[in-house]
Amino acid sequence: MSVELQQANQETEAEVTQTAPKEVSLWKDALSRIIKSKTSFIGLIIITLLIIIAIFAPLIAPYDPVSDASVIDRYQKPSAEHWLGTDELGRDIFSRIVYGARISIQIGVIAVGISGVIGVLLGGIAGYFGRWADMIIMRFIDILMAFPSILLAIAMVAIMGKGLTNAMIAVGIVGIPHFARIVRSTVLSVKEKEFVEAARATGVRNSRILFRHVLPNTMAPLIVQTTLSVGTAILDAAGLSFLGLGAQAPKPEWGAMLNAGRDALQTAPWVITFPGLAILFVVLGFNLLGDGLRDALDPRLKQ
Repeated sequence: MSVELQQANQETEAEVTQTAPKEVSLWKDALSRIIKSKTSFIGLIIITLLIIIAIFAPLIAPYDPVSDASVIDRYQKPSAEHWLGTDELGRDIFSRIVYGARISIQIGVIAVGISGVIGVLLGGIAGYFGRWADMIIMRFIDILMAFPSILLAIAMVAIMGKGLTNAMIAVGIVGIPHFARIVRSTVLSVKEKEFVEAARATGVRNSRILFRHVLPNTMAPLIVQTTLSVGTAILDAAGLSFLGLGAQAPKPEWGAMLNAGRDALQTAPWVITFPGLAILFVVLGFNLLGDGLRDALDPRLKQ
């Protein structure tokens, strides 16, 4: 009987092991949900193509975006020789858009990096310590949010001077409030958790608790905000360049290309059409992926 009972127990354990659902990590589950979602998957494809184009720009672009220019070839229509036509100086628009992908990634990384680092620090300190720190920091954040983002960026660039670097800094500063508010709201809930109270009870310093225990638990909303902010940063920087405050000639930045070709809107519409479409698709890609990440990382939406 004991042998039969032991065999029955082993069979039962094997059945339970086979039927028990496998644990899936948060990020693997999020990736699978993004792939299953058509809209977020389209955004992922657009961003992947952007990165590939930026990396292999010298291999993809048939012409140099700056030096290969001839006044004779100015305002050529799209053809087999120039796929997207040429601009006012005879430069190949397709090559300039390809190299402009590098500038767009640079803008996204630097501008969002500035706003993310500063915003996380301010939001984390305000949410964890509260009281006077929270009051001072959040009033500063409220002041920044009181101004329209593009007007605040224009004012900063006007003070610092024209140029792509100053435009990225201005766009990064404008994005600080979004990160700070998200981190603060998350920290306010995380700091009341049991593991944080246990760390305090064992005498762990507040700075260590904040950076080792509290802030890592804000990663999910931060990733979503970062993805959405990259698209916004590219759009804002393009707007500054269009106004002549961002990237300066002859850099192949999409907003600057729109500015240079606006006088030829009636005679050569392709000069601004294709850079505008590049901005549209890249910003759309980041927004679609950001929305997909928000749904994928939200535990309330899991079945």
